[in-house]
Amino acid sequence: MTYYNGFAGAAGWQRLLRIMHMRHTPRFQPLHSKSLGPKRLFLGSPFLRLGRYIRAALLGSCLLALGGCTQISLAVVNTLAWFGNYTRVTDIAYGPDPLNRLDIYTPEAASAPRPTVVFFYGGCWGGCDTVTKGYYRFVGEALTASGFTAVLADYRRHPQVKFRQIMDDAAAATAWVAANVDDYGGDPDRIYLMGHSAGAHLAAMLALDENYLAPAVRKQVRGAIGLAGPYDFLPLNEAYQQTLFGPPANYPASQPINFVDGGEPPMLLLHGLDDTMVKQKNLVNLAAKINRLHGSVETRLYPDIDHAGILAALSKPLRDSHPVLNDIANFIRSSGAANDQHSAGAGALTQSEFGDDL
Repeated sequence: MTYYNGFAGAAGWQRLLRIMHMRHTPRFQPLHSKSLGPKRLFLGSPFLRLGRYIRAALLGSCLLALGGCTQISLAVVNTLAWFGNYTRVTDIAYGPDPLNRLDIYTPEAASAPRPTVVFFYGGCWGGCDTVTKGYYRFVGEALTASGFTAVLADYRRHPQVKFRQIMDDAAAATAWVAANVDDYGGDPDRIYLMGHSAGAHLAAMLALDENYLAPAVRKQVRGAIGLAGPYDFLPLNEAYQQTLFGPPANYPASQPINFVDGGEPPMLLLHGLDDTMVKQKNLVNLAAKINRLHGSVETRLYPDIDHAGILAALSKPLRDSHPVLNDIANFIRSSGAANDQHSAGAGALTQSEFGDDL
C-alpha cells in the first residue's frame, strides 16, 4: 500500500496558494507522520511560465470547481487539454447505437505502436450524470502525454438500458479496439482497461468476468486500472441501482470481486482517502482477494483527494498535485514487461487497517 500527500478541495487549494507564493524552496520537502511515516510533499508548479498569482488563481479555480463531476467542472479542466501534442479522431462507430462511439488520441511523435488505454468514464452508470466522452478530453491528453494511445468510449446507460447491455457496449468497444487500433498507432497486443467510478467498475468486470470478452481479445488485455471504483458494493441501497442490476438474483453477477480467480490480468487500484462516494472497502476487499488467490495487484491511496479529485489529478493544472498519472504510466510500463508476475509490494489489505466505518 502506498500513500501520497498532496492537495485537493478548498482547504487543499488554500494550502497550495501559500506554497506557490514561496520562492527558492526545494522541489520536495520531507514530512513525517506517525500514521503514514515519511512522505514527500510536492512543491513544484505545473505552470513555470505563468506568474505565480495567475498560476494560483487557475489552480484554485480548478480545485474548487472539481468538487463534483459536473459538466462545468469538466469544462474547466478540459480548457488546457486542447493544447497538447496529439491527434484526435472522433466519433468512430463500434456498434449500431448512436452512443456506440469512441474517440482515439494518438501522440503526434508516435513512431511505433504504443500501449493502448481504453477509458470508461463514470456517472453512476447513467444514474447521476449525463456527460459524454467529449468532456474527458483531458484524460486523453494526459495519456498521450505519457506516450500511450488513448481510446475514450461512450456507452448506453441507465435508464435506457440495464447493466448487461452496458457491459455489452463496453465489451464491444474493447473488441473493436483490439481489431482496429493498429490503424491509429495503438498496439492491439498491449491493451489496458481503465475507468473512473462506475467506469472503473466496467473495466474491472471486463478484466475479471470471462463472459464478456472473447478469449482472443482477453489475451490482448494486459492490465486493468481502476480509479475510485466500486468492486464490492452489495447490498444495493439506491432504487436506481436495484433496477439497473436487478432482479436480486442477478446482483452477485454485478460484483467484480466475485470473479477473481488469480488468473486475471494485473490490476492497479487507486483511491482517494477523502472519497465519500465510493467506500475504501471496495479497493481493500478486491486487492485482498486477488492477493489471496496469488494474482497481481497494486494499490495506491492518496490523502487529501476525493472522488472527483483523483480523476482531476490527471489534468494539466493538477497533474503535479498527486502522482496519479505517473503511477498509471509506471504500472503500464512495468506490467508490460512482467505481465505474469505478482506485483512487488502489493501486500494484502484488511479492513482493520482503515477502521470499521468502511
